[in-house]
Amino acid sequence: MPQHPPAHVGDAIAAIDTPALVLDLDAFARNVDRMANSAHGIRLRPHAKAHKCPEIARLQIAAGAIGVCCQKTDEAAAFVDAGVADVLVTNEVVAPAKIARLADLASRATVGVLTDDATNVLALSAAATQSAVTLDVYVEVDVGAHRCGVAPDATVALAQQIAVAPGLRFRGLHAYHGGAQHLRDPDERAAAIAAAGELARAARDAIEDAGIHCAIVTGAGTGTWRHERDSGIWNELQPGSYVFMDADYQRNTLSPDEMRFEQSLFVLAGVMSVPSVERAVVDAGLKSFAFDSGLPLVHNRPGTTYVKATDEHGVIDLDAGAVPLVRNDRVWLVPGHCDPTVNLYDWIVGYRRDRVEAVWSISARGALG
Repeated sequence: MPQHPPAHVGDAIAAIDTPALVLDLDAFARNVDRMANSAHGIRLRPHAKAHKCPEIARLQIAAGAIGVCCQKTDEAAAFVDAGVADVLVTNEVVAPAKIARLADLASRATVGVLTDDATNVLALSAAATQSAVTLDVYVEVDVGAHRCGVAPDATVALAQQIAVAPGLRFRGLHAYHGGAQHLRDPDERAAAIAAAGELARAARDAIEDAGIHCAIVTGAGTGTWRHERDSGIWNELQPGSYVFMDADYQRNTLSPDEMRFEQSLFVLAGVMSVPSVERAVVDAGLKSFAFDSGLPLVHNRPGTTYVKATDEHGVIDLDAGAVPLVRNDRVWLVPGHCDPTVNLYDWIVGYRRDRVEAVWSISARGALG
């Protein structure tokens, strides 16, 4: 059962119940438009694991996206249930019950999934056949992330198996280099994607040489999408965090010709205690953020630093000369990592200027199956 909304449309920002996940709607809209207008004819399939919110998915599709990606079967269900007609699960799905749910979703939407194993292809085919549906299947090729995926020279056999399997349609390759997204130096990011591109090209060409059409090479993320777009190899892009951004992406150095996306997502915290002029305590701690990419940043308050967290408390240090904080002040905090932070909340509160304009359900929150 979702918690009660922290705000209602028309509320003043000062009335938002804290801690709350809040979204600058103007900055968000500019981010959506910038990416949509920069795809340059390449298919855009934003990664919805970043926001888990059907309202945001609909806005991305209205701006030109062909559908969304997600990571789990239950995430896909949340978007299909909300009317999203084209969903790619950028993950291997192997548990029989999850495969059955995936096949059921394919009766209501175009549903894709990844594979890197011949036995998994058989299981996907059996479920699709039993449900009388067609699943789109992509071979995941390891282009440098060293997570899931097969080497380029192993893609042909899997593509051949998918191409003749009942209930399956071979759609192409999934070639995503996650580690490259957060390489800090722009030249390092470019080099990583150039190397990934050669692996993806080799896999694609080998499949085509075997007489199987490889229609789609999909991948890319917020840190590298421009390189995949311009590669001549990828023809579908999957950036996700660009709609929000976070402290970790802010640590990337951008080259002069790289597009900068705006920070639009914040956790709005309330000051609950001011033990001294040098220290304040807010109501957003370990349960309000993902800390895998470090502590949150304090937004637009020079000399003010979030220094530590416990379950329900965040401690903020203030330098001499910083604007003092008093009880019930609001502090805007930039999450270290937006995706898992979003997964901690039931609602996104969208605002413009000083008023709440939207309250959106994070319908896929906790969709881990």
